[in-house]
Amino acid sequence: MQGLSVRVRGIVQGVGFRPFVYQLAERYQLNGWVRNTNTQVEIEVEGGDQALTDFLQSLRDRAPPLARIDEIVSERRPASGFTSFEIIESQLDAGWQSIPPDTATCDACLDELLDPDERRYRYAFTNCTHCGPRFTIIDSLPYDRDRTTMRCFPMCEDCRREYENPRDRRFHAQPIACPACGPKLWLQMPDAELARGDPIEACASLLEDGSIVAVKGLGGYQLACDATNQEAVARLRARKRRWGKPFALMVPDLEWVERLCEVTAVESEALRSRERPIVLLKQRAGSSLAADVAPGLDTLGLMLPYTPLHHLLLDRFAGPLVMTSGNLSEEPIAIGNREAVERLSDIADAFLFHDRDIYARYDDSVVRVLGDTVVPIRRARSYAPAPIDLPFTAVRDILACGAQQKNTFCLVKESKAVLSQHIGELENLETLLHFESSLETFKRLFRIEPRIIAHDMHPDYLSTRFAHDYPDPSAMRVVVQHHHAHVVSAMAEHGIAEPVIGVAYDGTGYGTDGAVWGGEILVADWKSFKRIGHLRYAPMLGGEAAIRRPYRMAAGYVWSLCAASEAEFEPFIATLPVGERIILRRQLEARLNTPVTSSCGRLFDAAAALLGVCREALYEGQAAVELEALADPQVEDMYPFDLLRDADGWVVDPAATLRALWCDFRAGRPISTVAAAFHNTVAAFTLAVCREARDEHGLNRVVLSGGCFQNALLIRRLLDGLQAAGFEVFTHRLVPPNDGGLSLGQAVVAYALTAEG
Repeated sequence: MQGLSVRVRGIVQGVGFRPFVYQLAERYQLNGWVRNTNTQVEIEVEGGDQALTDFLQSLRDRAPPLARIDEIVSERRPASGFTSFEIIESQLDAGWQSIPPDTATCDACLDELLDPDERRYRYAFTNCTHCGPRFTIIDSLPYDRDRTTMRCFPMCEDCRREYENPRDRRFHAQPIACPACGPKLWLQMPDAELARGDPIEACASLLEDGSIVAVKGLGGYQLACDATNQEAVARLRARKRRWGKPFALMVPDLEWVERLCEVTAVESEALRSRERPIVLLKQRAGSSLAADVAPGLDTLGLMLPYTPLHHLLLDRFAGPLVMTSGNLSEEPIAIGNREAVERLSDIADAFLFHDRDIYARYDDSVVRVLGDTVVPIRRARSYAPAPIDLPFTAVRDILACGAQQKNTFCLVKESKAVLSQHIGELENLETLLHFESSLETFKRLFRIEPRIIAHDMHPDYLSTRFAHDYPDPSAMRVVVQHHHAHVVSAMAEHGIAEPVIGVAYDGTGYGTDGAVWGGEILVADWKSFKRIGHLRYAPMLGGEAAIRRPYRMAAGYVWSLCAASEAEFEPFIATLPVGERIILRRQLEARLNTPVTSSCGRLFDAAAALLGVCREALYEGQAAVELEALADPQVEDMYPFDLLRDADGWVVDPAATLRALWCDFRAGRPISTVAAAFHNTVAAFTLAVCREARDEHGLNRVVLSGGCFQNALLIRRLLDGLQAAGFEVFTHRLVPPNDGGLSLGQAVVAYALTAEG
């Protein structure tokens, strides 16, 4: 007989790891014990040499589906004489701790949900150790029931027997519940009248009649309506004040997905994954969906049901539902019942309530397959707060405050980074309070006390102001340039610290020269960067108003970069409102409220406006999204561009590109062809600068980051070109390429700049 001490780190709590260890010990006839701490699982076992070897191998090879093992440390020791195997009481300790994200209903629970012979038949809160709510209900660690919002629901005898049986898949499933003892569901009208009968049946009937229903989900309320009912969808848009931006849909099953969209094997796997994100898919023509679901786009955001409540509702409704976040546009999602009534009564015709509280506010995650990689576009439910491994160990805890748009924050402790869920646009008090409360929750749960605070260079971002006002004056502040953070975020995902060619294309970022950057090619490592290429500056007529009105960006390009051939563009200039045209021209001549930008996103805006695709944007990135939707991926044409040289590096002048685009459009060439040629040109001039950078700096690794790389056509063209030219290319896979991933880059730059030694 020999002894073995084992320590397992990773996501090993709330995932059925202790009953798994118990069953392994039984299988190999081992004695000893297992327990949780808030940082790891500790195991002491004794038995024969081969049994211990097999046990250790099985720990990693057969771990529960929700577990993520980062490290197993084991040590042989003399036997102590254990006579049985037990699961003993949890113990608190200091250090890093992981918390599992919420996950979709597993197949075993779904079978029970739909089986009339099961006691949880049609029970909307069915879960086990392999699925269900996790982070959204946790108050503190270790992860035990009395530290979750389930503490209000004492277990019945049947649930208690399952909970205490190590051979049951609900052993120590903290959200365990059944109709006899668990949360309850009811349907309520805004006037507080309760619907009679089965609330799911009543809810489905309302949806069929064209009503909008606020449904309480895992991380907050969702607003649902019949996605085939144009009047209902239009009413939801008006009430929610969500103009133009597409709605996400929930459909009953993969068969429905395939009716509405083209689906690859990679996309199908993402849809059916335990995270159940919204997946952006190519829309099939001729569907029965309401026109207002995704106006002007060729993609749809689809998700499959991920809670028992969703499964029951979609089983009864049997069609596509709009399932969008329960809020007014740009506000945080509602989570409490009273809060939902106060904030959503002007939107929803009814509320599908339950009485299990939500502790953490989470939107649905959004992903897109770019190339062959599933890339997060919005990292929230079921992804956050899964930790990201870092290729270093920080001595001091770090907080990175993120950007203004698509904000997330990032906390670093030791060799782990934890990104918050998607917070949103830091443009109002409600979202800032969401940021602050989420940060306090993360700091408490992960036991992090930041000593280094990283923030963007932009002085007016609310995240920057928060960093300056952080209550610990002794914490070191580190300023990180926006596009440097973008590039480093992707570098950190891949464990790259050495210099790379970094391509950072987005809409807006504060440059070191005070200009608005966004079309940048850098040579960068974690500590520093050199700007070696960028798009030629163009004026933003009226400042931020040019973002909302892409025709102003087009006019700025015409009157500045294309001034020599301005007469060619007279038909476009004539479309500008006369009074506004005069004022804008005077602003440009006087350089009044006319910042300059190198932004690739703004170049897309100008192209879309010239083609009449999107003259005024109702949401951020609309012009680029609609231009991509029109582009024919079979077209290989491209337009000319000029590659200039200044004191700092290469400058891409797109004047010839815009002239050729305009001439093709005026000549009647299909917009699908012109839009594709424009995308091909952006990829071509990027490749050209990367070639020059390789020749000059001897670098062959290219990292792509920034919101423009959510564009599937652009990234496909650029990947093909770079790889054919022999470059090693790295793109995002763990955090969004947009500003939602920026905080990870800020944190890594802050570490590099402050690391001792």
